[in-house]
Amino acid sequence: MAYRKTPAELRRLEAAREHLVARATEVVAEVGWAQASVTAVADAAGIAAGSVYQHFPSKAALGVEVFRRAAGREVEVLGEVLRGSGSPVDRLAAGVGVFARRALENRGLAYALLAAPAEPAVGAERLEYRRRYRALFAEVIAEGMREGLMPPQDGEVTAAALTGAVGEVLVDPLAAPDGPGPHTGTGTRTRTRTRTRTRTDDLLAELVAMALRCSGAPSAAPLT
Repeated sequence: MAYRKTPAELRRLEAAREHLVARATEVVAEVGWAQASVTAVADAAGIAAGSVYQHFPSKAALGVEVFRRAAGREVEVLGEVLRGSGSPVDRLAAGVGVFARRALENRGLAYALLAAPAEPAVGAERLEYRRRYRALFAEVIAEGMREGLMPPQDGEVTAAALTGAVGEVLVDPLAAPDGPGPHTGTGTRTRTRTRTRTRTDDLLAELVAMALRCSGAPSAAPLT
């Protein structure tokens, strides 16, 4: 008779897998896909490198799981905003703003999801999730056209253009150093954070304005 794991053993394995994925996500956010070796992830998780293979058959498989979870959460949040309350124009503006702000608040992980060099399996997932973003934008643009708030257009083309443009605009800011160093004086750190917030707000405003121009929509209420 084949051995079957007990419910307690299955729970322990699942907890260990979740812990491994969480630590792997942190490593990817810090050093990128290329440097997120099995050894680095195992060290972060406090396990032997060989133990990683009890949960994933390869580094690529672990990377795909990290990508799916992180990108899936961003798709979920964007969908909640774009399908929420308000006019299609307001929701499009809010969706672009929320997506960009979340990226800029977690630069390392956002850069990994959007642009960092990765193994082909992760690259394939990146393309799939770009299609999901595009579908969400196309949906709200179609609503805008039905309600007469956006001019007639090929919503799929506009959505694809928006998806690509938003990601492209974010790449350089995400790759830039994130704030002052640990030995910077308090006054300098405060001024640097203030300038960073101002630049972020300006970038968000420009991204939203670009998205509305791209869809032919009127200006929405300012982001708060």
